[in-house]
Amino acid sequence: MRVVRNILTAAAIFFIFFGLQYLIGWHARVFLSSLMADIPTVIYWVCFWFIALSYIVSRLLEMWIPGPFARGLKWIGSYWFAILLYSVMILPIADLTAWLLRDVFEVSAHHSVLAAGFAAVVIYLAILVRGSWNAWNPIIRPYHLDVSKQAGNLEQLRIAVASDIHLGTLVGRRHLRQLVDRVNELKPDIVLLPGDVIDDAIEPFKRNDYGSIISGFQSKFGTYAVLGNHEYIGGKIEEFVMLMADAGIPVLLDQSVKVADSFYVVGRKDKSADRFRGSKGEGRLSTEQLVADLDHSLPLILMDHQPSALNEAADSGIDISLSGHTHRGQMAPSHFITRRIFELDWGYMRKGMMHVIVSSGYGTWGPPIRIGSRSEIIDITVHFDKS
Repeated sequence: MRVVRNILTAAAIFFIFFGLQYLIGWHARVFLSSLMADIPTVIYWVCFWFIALSYIVSRLLEMWIPGPFARGLKWIGSYWFAILLYSVMILPIADLTAWLLRDVFEVSAHHSVLAAGFAAVVIYLAILVRGSWNAWNPIIRPYHLDVSKQAGNLEQLRIAVASDIHLGTLVGRRHLRQLVDRVNELKPDIVLLPGDVIDDAIEPFKRNDYGSIISGFQSKFGTYAVLGNHEYIGGKIEEFVMLMADAGIPVLLDQSVKVADSFYVVGRKDKSADRFRGSKGEGRLSTEQLVADLDHSLPLILMDHQPSALNEAADSGIDISLSGHTHRGQMAPSHFITRRIFELDWGYMRKGMMHVIVSSGYGTWGPPIRIGSRSEIIDITVHFDKS
């Protein structure tokens, strides 16, 4: 029964995906035929499907013959995903506009199609331009938190947080260098990276020597990272951990570090660890297990990539919980979905004595487009009990 259900689900996804692609292609052909001389059918559809399937083709090529051609297709395909998503909303409006112009305002069919088509193109371009600007121009998001614990000789702690960098083909050296520069301008005491440092494949990290750039974070107490779901999807966990160690950044795998005898950084494996168990059958520990042997009189700062176990963290005595993963939906109205899935999909909340911050992330997955979401760096100033 389960196999039949999986087959039906896959068939439904296949039908929706290719059906929507065909509708986009049909609308584009009607518009182009009204704009210029008719394009030969075969040539048009070959070119259209080449663009529509470019992301899928690029991922297949990356596995066998990685190179500039595969990376170029990935760029095209990534932006096409944004077109695909927003076509669900734009095309029905364009059809309604063309119908109203033709049947209500008695505009000719030719001019109705042109007017609706040009309006749709303007909307697409506005989304791509504004979305790209939101993705490539990060903002600093400040938070001030009070933790009623003493932290050694520290009266306050400044933490820079960058989740979901997604280093790969699209998010590259320039965006990473901007991150390092912006973080260093904050003069943080510590830098924390709560998962999804890479975008699945580890090959771009090595080829582009991202380690030499990410090692440039400057802070008093160093930089720490945890794994996200995309590191697990990539499947090269041990190699990634070694590359980060070479860059001077420990990846905490269900581990904690006591920093300056003043506070703890607790790094939890991503939720995906339970799904992508290796040959050793290793999942992840609970937050309670992670902090059981720690001195709870000191502040406990947790990095857990997905904000899916907040009650557990609060009950375990965590003072600050830091997560990412959601991208705040990345492209509206997807944020309505993340808001339904997670108790907190972005921003700040107080849960008992625990401060919770979920970042929309620094990089992007898929299209480098953000609508209703911004690329962000979190700047946290923690004030401790002075008594």
